[in-house]
Amino acid sequence: MNSRLKVGAVTYLNTKPLVYGIERFAPQAELSFDLPSRLADDLAQGRLDVGLIPSIEYFHNSDYTIVSDACIACCGPVLSVKMFSHVPVDQVRSLALDEGSRTSAALVRILLWERFGLEPQLEPLPIGASLSDAATDAVLLIGDRAIHSPAAQFAAVWDLGDEWRRWSKLPFVFAMWVARSGLNLQGLDSALADARDCGVANLQQIAETEAAALGLTVPQCLSYLRDNLHFYLGTGERRGLELFYQKASELGLAPHGIQLTTVP
Repeated sequence: MNSRLKVGAVTYLNTKPLVYGIERFAPQAELSFDLPSRLADDLAQGRLDVGLIPSIEYFHNSDYTIVSDACIACCGPVLSVKMFSHVPVDQVRSLALDEGSRTSAALVRILLWERFGLEPQLEPLPIGASLSDAATDAVLLIGDRAIHSPAAQFAAVWDLGDEWRRWSKLPFVFAMWVARSGLNLQGLDSALADARDCGVANLQQIAETEAAALGLTVPQCLSYLRDNLHFYLGTGERRGLELFYQKASELGLAPHGIQLTTVP
C-alpha cells in the first residue's frame, strides 16, 4: 500500500480555490499549509513530496517537475503583490522585500531593472513587520495584507501583476504545484486539477467563508478571486514563465540551463 503524499499549500486567500475540497479529490494526500518561501524549503529538503511553491524556486532545482496545470497566476492587476514607494519609482535606491515570497522579490527587481536600470539596495521585511517598520525608499508587500491600501500617502504604488503585463504583454505565474522528478503521484496530478475546477466553480462560497477574517467585504473578496487571479497554466502562462526565467537568470536570480518540465 502506498504511503500518503505530503503536500504543502500556501496559507493565503489566493490558494483557497486550488485546495477547495481537496480532501475529497486527493485522499492520498496529507495536506499542510505554510508561507510560500517555507514550502519551497520543505520541498527542497524532502519534508514535502509536492508543494505549491513560488515559481522562482522551481528554477533552482533541475530535478523539479510541474505536476499540474493548476497554478496561481494573473493576466493584469493582481492586487495582492504591490510595491509602495515614498519616492518616484525611477528614484528608488533602497527596497525592503517581504520575506513571504521570493518570486515577488525577483519580479520587482526584474521590473526595476528592465524599466529604469535600477538595482536598489535590498533589505528584508520580516514576516509580520509593517510598512512603517521599513526606512527604505520603497517596500514590497505580498499576500492578504497587500490587498488593503495603507493609510499613508505614497509617491507611487506598483501592482506588480499589472506592471508585468504592461511590460511583457504576458500573464505572470506566481506559484505552481511542483514535485521532484520520478515521484509516484498516485493520481495526484488529476486530483489537483479537479480541486481547482471545483474551487473555481465555488468562488462565491469561498468569498463568503474567507472575507470577514481578512477584513474584506464578500464582493471585494469575490472580485479578487474572480477578476484578479487566474488558476490555469496554459500556453500564455508558460510563455510568461519562460520570460520570467530568462530575465531572472540574466540578473543572477536563477541558474542558467533550467528547462520547464511538466508531468505527461
